Amino acid sequence: MTMRPIWAEISRPRLLENYRLLRRLAGAASLLAIVKANAYGHGVIPCAQALCAEDAYQWLGVTGAEEGAALRVVSPNARILVMGGVWEHEAEAVIADSLTPVVWEPSQINWLQTAATARSLAAQSIPVHLEIDTGMSRQGVRLDALPALLQHISASPALHIEGVMTHFHSPEFLDGRATTEQLDQFVIALDTIAAHSLRPQWIHAGNSATVLTECGAKTLIDLAARYSAKAMLRPGLALYGYAPRFSSAGLSLAGFTATDFNGTAQLSAARLVQPVLSWKTRIVSLRTIEAGETVGYCATFRATHKSRLALLPAGYADGLNRLLSNRGSVLVRGQRALIVGRISMDLTIIDVTDIPGVEIGDEGVLIGQQKRHEITAYDHADLAGTIPYEILCNIAARVPRIMKD
Repeated sequence: MTMRPIWAEISRPRLLENYRLLRRLAGAASLLAIVKANAYGHGVIPCAQALCAEDAYQWLGVTGAEEGAALRVVSPNARILVMGGVWEHEAEAVIADSLTPVVWEPSQINWLQTAATARSLAAQSIPVHLEIDTGMSRQGVRLDALPALLQHISASPALHIEGVMTHFHSPEFLDGRATTEQLDQFVIALDTIAAHSLRPQWIHAGNSATVLTECGAKTLIDLAARYSAKAMLRPGLALYGYAPRFSSAGLSLAGFTATDFNGTAQLSAARLVQPVLSWKTRIVSLRTIEAGETVGYCATFRATHKSRLALLPAGYADGLNRLLSNRGSVLVRGQRALIVGRISMDLTIIDVTDIPGVEIGDEGVLIGQQKRHEITAYDHADLAGTIPYEILCNIAARVPRIMKD
């Protein structure tokens, strides 16, 4: 039960509908559902439980061993990929909780082998997924260092390469040139791995954009087939109801006809996936100010006329971006109420002058839908000059997540 009147509602039906749509779009490829960063702010445990109820052997992607260990308690059969690699003291936990680590550094191989030796594990009992750097210059082994790393893994008897992966830096660009260049690098890496007589079971790359673009899934499926492997795609943002913004209009969805989506052909991705999270609060105080009076820290808002103000118990400590001050809005009684003055740590003031009948206890929607109006994470992101990933991930842990059916 939540005491303070601020909470986030997570729609289980929408989460599962998004997952089913993405699974359908992925065709023969499997999905690795990205639930890292607290499921993009949606609550990792309830979201993972919902996905695993849909598919008990679901692949889940987390950042570190700690996230993975928490998921293992509630998802005993899931495959859990630790995408951020392993640090020295995480290797033991990775093995103990049957997590699958991503590797690209010799030190990671050493730590895992040492932990496996301490447990007297059998040869090749620990699956790892090898990440290839094809242009991100972030995680992943570079092509020139790949042969030496493969030898190092081969000399570590407890480990075997179950999967090979890379990360596209610009999958939202529909001309595909950057992704094609990265795929060319990926093929060189896969050929090198095959030349070392290694046969990975999984080949994976891409994110929500890859699933949603017309040729994204097919390209990866065909690539995996060349190496007798299975393809896997890693949707994140779209799983939670937000399609990436592509670089050109008219996104085409592969292989679907007018009857596939309620008689409407070629719907945009933004209309197919549905936002899963609604962020809500309640009005806790009301007051009237006269023309000329100021509002909030540093008096950044001055009333030009008699105004009625409502106070919300939500602030930047809850994740409400301070850059929405005097710019953003909140839905009250089905209408938009402008945020006035600077957003405080725990409080925000809105102008409800033109909304009749507002009372203490009325619901205020920070993100979500109310009657005919909707505020999305994209709306917040556009005003704050950022991306919806950050808006969603920044919703604080002190905001309770409530799974709704």
